Amino acid sequence: MTQKDDPAARAALFQDRNFRWLMAGSAISLLGDQFTLLALPWLVLRLTGDTVALGTVLALIGIPRAVFILVGGAVVDRFSPQRVLMLTKHVNTVLLGVLAIGVWQAALTLPAIYALSLALGISSAFSIPSGTSILPHALPASQLAAANGVMMGLRQLSMFLGPLAAGVLIALFGDGSGGVQDAAGVALAFGLDAFSFALSAWTLSRVVTRPQPPDPARHAPIWASVAGGLKHVWGDAQLRTCYLYWAAVAVLVLGPLHIALPVLAESTPGLGASALGLMLGAHGAGTLLGMVASGLRPGLRIGTLGTSILLADIAIGLLFVPMGAITAAWQGALLMVLVGVLGGFMQVAVFTWVQKRVPPAMIGRAMSLFMFIFMGLVPVASAATGWLLRVVTLPQLFAGSGLLLVAAALLAWVGTPIRRVSDAVVQAH
Repeated sequence: MTQKDDPAARAALFQDRNFRWLMAGSAISLLGDQFTLLALPWLVLRLTGDTVALGTVLALIGIPRAVFILVGGAVVDRFSPQRVLMLTKHVNTVLLGVLAIGVWQAALTLPAIYALSLALGISSAFSIPSGTSILPHALPASQLAAANGVMMGLRQLSMFLGPLAAGVLIALFGDGSGGVQDAAGVALAFGLDAFSFALSAWTLSRVVTRPQPPDPARHAPIWASVAGGLKHVWGDAQLRTCYLYWAAVAVLVLGPLHIALPVLAESTPGLGASALGLMLGAHGAGTLLGMVASGLRPGLRIGTLGTSILLADIAIGLLFVPMGAITAAWQGALLMVLVGVLGGFMQVAVFTWVQKRVPPAMIGRAMSLFMFIFMGLVPVASAATGWLLRVVTLPQLFAGSGLLLVAAALLAWVGTPIRRVSDAVVQAH
């Protein structure tokens, strides 16, 4: 193993004024997001009792986000991540404030919820590329690995604490069990998320980003800018190969996991909902542990970064093989915590590599394409998995997905430049 850590860079990170403001704003906003993620589905089910309505709301958020995220990346590169992120924070403050007031006054109709959900989905298509692109504009490259470790760790931690806090709040102040007029807790959840966006907008205003050199391409038409971003990624052999490989990972592992794990818990005697919660919690805990470890030891590698990525994926694939044959919750939890540790560690390294590899003028489009791979392909793969389970068994699905991931990693090892990907990147032009 090689070790290229820079303790001085890690120590300087928390002394950096920009990072402290970004970290504070991110923590506030991420925690607030979890309140809406719990409150919105709960509100729809209390209002309608209809799972089709709930699916429609989730689709109205997810589909425009996937469709417009590449446009969002182009807009970010034109106007700067900070300006776009600030605008989305103000927009979300208003949208969630309307939701909070509407629930408080028992005045929300289902069409209004549909419209607000659509607006939130469109806003997220711009907030995601801007949020994932701002670090290289605010921090030196030497601090990116540690900064990504902290930021992604905060996100994972918010996924633990946020739903718990939101559930307690809604239960204490009114969950709508007596009708929407008894949903003060849901209104408070939306109100807190609105406040979190307003407060994080203020912290973002304290960040000072580095000025970018003039770039005539920045004023190209949006669709030409999107095409330019795709052309840049495709023209860089390492970026192109890695993006295609990660698309395969999204299809082979992440998509099937979203469907197969709940089906496994529901259909296996002795498991059930509590086992599903334990396995998901174990995966989340492992991911958080891996992200923290990556932030603390960003240079920990087996050979190159590319070699480490492929070896981690081979290990994850092998861990998936026995998943469909488990008979106890602890077995699934053990496998999932190991998957989480490996995945969390490499997520931080991958984010940092992309941010260093891509020129600042192109980072919004490159990160939007990166996020599109997971937000666009994973739902499609999940839907395909649901159909696939009509003709294959769960053990066959888990084993097949795992072995296909191993095969993909081995093919990438022998037939692509991924294994030569290094942390010491030089921006490709």
